[in-house]
Amino acid sequence: MVKKNYTAVTEFILLGLTDRAELQPVLFVVFLVIYLITAIGNVSMILLIRSDSRLHTPMYFFLSHLSFVDLCYATNVTPQMLVNFLSKSKTISLTGCFIQFHLFIALVITDYYMLTVMAYDRYVAICKPLLYGSKMSRCVCISLVAISYIYGFANGLVQTILMLRLSFCGPNEINHFYCADPPLMILACSDTYVKETAMFVVAGSNLTCSLTMILTSYIFIFTAILRIRSADGRRKAFSTCGSHLTAVTVFYGTLFCMHLRPPSEASVEQGKIIAVFYIFVSPMLNPLIYSLRNKDVKEAIRKVIQKKLFGK
Repeated sequence: MVKKNYTAVTEFILLGLTDRAELQPVLFVVFLVIYLITAIGNVSMILLIRSDSRLHTPMYFFLSHLSFVDLCYATNVTPQMLVNFLSKSKTISLTGCFIQFHLFIALVITDYYMLTVMAYDRYVAICKPLLYGSKMSRCVCISLVAISYIYGFANGLVQTILMLRLSFCGPNEINHFYCADPPLMILACSDTYVKETAMFVVAGSNLTCSLTMILTSYIFIFTAILRIRSADGRRKAFSTCGSHLTAVTVFYGTLFCMHLRPPSEASVEQGKIIAVFYIFVSPMLNPLIYSLRNKDVKEAIRKVIQKKLFGK
């Protein structure tokens, strides 16, 4: 039932990570540095993959799109957050809030399935190497990436429409640093049952479905690797999966903690800390994970450095 005697909300106030004024400049510097590392790392990864012909393979094609999605959803949140650290007015318009809300859900779900597609790519490469060229053709790769984007943005649109159907008539303080599901629903004056149910269904089903496909791929991958007789062959096969497994662990671990909890004041406070990891830490670490643990990427970086600095 809609609450009475309130004025319709036209803007929200983002309370951020903390209300302690002395910490705002420090947090500004910390998150600015994290964002710069994230932006430089992911843009560099995209440019490196595009510029080095040896990286023009399905695995790196998917990695370039993972970097793009990571960069986009970090960019969707960070600039507004940085402005709020140094501003007394921490407001965001109703329209701006829902745009941020839509993009965030769309990009995160796209990320789920980009990681899933990368697991499938490793499955085909290791378990069906003779069919790799046909099963992972350029047309197939483009289709898999396109489906991930379309499905992610369709889910984001549905969730945004359901959120727009709620009434917001005060108060307007969002206890978070971006426009997230649980803190927004706490502010709603109307019944949130449909939206809350949809949040659990979408978050739970997409997390479970994508992770199940990833784990199933790796069950087949590990089974195939264990059949390789030479230790060197097994080590090389495992090395192609290590970076992806690390990225999956960081990303999915924090998302399970974030989404599969009922909206409440306590869950929102916990969610802010968890959100820092998958919005800022995961996109920052992914380029490092894939560059430090991947021989092809390290070799490409070495050649770029030699060419730029030494002209060799």
